[in-house]
Amino acid sequence: MKFYNVVQNSEEWFDLRKGRATASHFGEIMVNCFDKDFNYKPSAVWGKQANDYAMRIALERITDKRMENGYTNEWMERGHELEPVARAEYENQTFTDVTNGGFICDDDCGASSDGLVKDGGIEIKSVKYNTHFERLIKGGYDTKYRWQIIGNIWAYNLQWLDFVSFCPEFPEEKQLYIFRVKRDDTAINYLNDRLNSFKTLIETYQAVLK
Repeated sequence: MKFYNVVQNSEEWFDLRKGRATASHFGEIMVNCFDKDFNYKPSAVWGKQANDYAMRIALERITDKRMENGYTNEWMERGHELEPVARAEYENQTFTDVTNGGFICDDDCGASSDGLVKDGGIEIKSVKYNTHFERLIKGGYDTKYRWQIIGNIWAYNLQWLDFVSFCPEFPEEKQLYIFRVKRDDTAINYLNDRLNSFKTLIETYQAVLK
């Protein structure tokens, strides 16, 4: 993996993502991989989202054109605007300095942490009040980001990653919620196995386009 000290959502950042499977999509790749008892199924059928994503990556590789065009909406814009505020509050509460997560990748995969902290990292979600409220009540972290978090831990070779939920509409002492997700090498092995299979799926689509 090679680290690039770029700014998230910059042109350089989007260009580095082109033709690579990125951690924000790892959840789509891991769909169908586990039975009800959480036993790993290495030959699981690819879901529609994973197939579509493989096609997109194949097209980007063949055409050298970026299909990810930086689409945004009101809540995504809010998240981008609040991320520096949440990061600063995290630094204040944890007495740590957060450095730029940039983008880290090899030829096939990449990841982009919201920040790096010594032997760990952070994943910031600036969310609506009801989402933040639910996290405060339930604890833990939002598992829809499970494989993104595991992917970041793997790519950056971290020992942990703090899931951070931030909502400035809450009382000051409740605006920031932090939950530490520790490194899970078994889950990382599952992810690596599935990513290798996904690479083959991409190559299948590339062969059709050549």
